[in-house]
Order: sequence, then structure tokens, then C-alpha cells
Amino acid sequence: MDSPKLKAQKRTLVGKRVKTLRANGQLPGVLYGAGIESMPIALDVREASRLLARASSSTLIELDFDDESHSVLVRGIQRDVIRGDYVHVDFLKVALDVTIRALVPIELVGESSATEAAGVVLLTGVSTVEVEALPADLPDRITANLETLENLDDSISVADLFPGKGVTVLTEPDELIARPIYQEEEIIEEIVEEEELDELAEGEELEEGAEGEAEGEEGAEEESES
Repeated sequence: MDSPKLKAQKRTLVGKRVKTLRANGQLPGVLYGAGIESMPIALDVREASRLLARASSSTLIELDFDDESHSVLVRGIQRDVIRGDYVHVDFLKVALDVTIRALVPIELVGESSATEAAGVVLLTGVSTVEVEALPADLPDRITANLETLENLDDSISVADLFPGKGVTVLTEPDELIARPIYQEEEIIEEIVEEEELDELAEGEELEEGAEGEAEGEEGAEEESES
């Protein structure tokens, strides 16, 4: 599959002056990485927004800049907290002959027939996995087929994923991705987690109290000695 393409140009406006760029329909960004110095760039905001909306952190992008094509990955995105518009993007240039690590999103496809039973819901776990591969072999996403979950004993874990040729999954293989459970079981799990958090908080408070008492006793001993 061909990599998506973006065009960029050198940016001279920096700091607070980038507001002028955004007002003129441009998106400020930074290009850095293999064999180049960090440099400010600007992109067409509409073109860039369309691509960024469907790209993941493992999507290899061809960035045309300064009469050269750079193979890059998105390494940072800033958005307006109210409108959600893109306001800044960081691109990492990668060497195509050197393996790189990246987080790849897991896409759940299909439906579990087990969840058609009354009281059964789908419990989901990790939504991304860390992989290592050559940049050109990085998948945009890895799919997990929920149709394989036909019974309550069925589950999908990281070990069940097929990341593609040349891709090594670094996330623990027993990490849960999805499994059907009775809704009551889900509620019990939430209660247990809350109780464990409460016990942990109480333990920390007791430790802090004990430390305070110890410091108080030490202070009293010092006063009596003086």
C-alpha cells in the first residue's frame, strides 16, 4: 500500500506569531529525526487535517519538503481544547533500513455471538500494542475479529493477533483485548478494584500517620534531652 503524502514548506514565523499562519489556513509543525536538524514547517491545514484524522502513530507518511521526500511518522499532535482543530504537529523522519518501535491501535471488527445472550456484555482490555518493525512494514492498525467469541469461555488476547510479516509485537502476549462476560461479573470486578484502591489509600494514610507519630516522639525526646 502506498504511503499517504503531504506537502510542507519552510516556516519562518515562530512562537506567538504562528497565530498568523493559522488565520491564513496553515498548520504549523516541526520536522526532525534521522539525518536532519529540527526545522519548523507549515502545511495546508485542510489537507493535513484530512490525513491526520485517519492516520495513526504507526502510519508511514511521505512528506514533500524542500524538494525532497521524507518518510515520517506522526510523533505529536496538539489540538484546540474547545473546537478540536489541529494547531500543531510533530513529524519524526525515519530511516527505512532501521527498525523502529511504535504503538499500533487495535481495531475490533465483527460482533460476538456470545453477547446476544441476556446479561452478557463485551469486556475490552488494551486498545493498542507496541510493535517493532522496519518503518515500511508498520501496520496502520491491527484487527481483532470479535466473531471468534462464541462462548463465555472464549477470549482474545495479544497472542491471538496477526500483526503482519516482519512485525514483532512487544506487548505481553497474555494482555486481554476482549472477552464476553456476564454483566454481574463486570460489576463485581469494578467493586473489587474500588475496594483494592480504598485499601491502598488506607494503608498509605496509616503509614503517613505512623511516620508523623515517630517524628513527634523524636522531637519530644530531643526537647527532654535539652
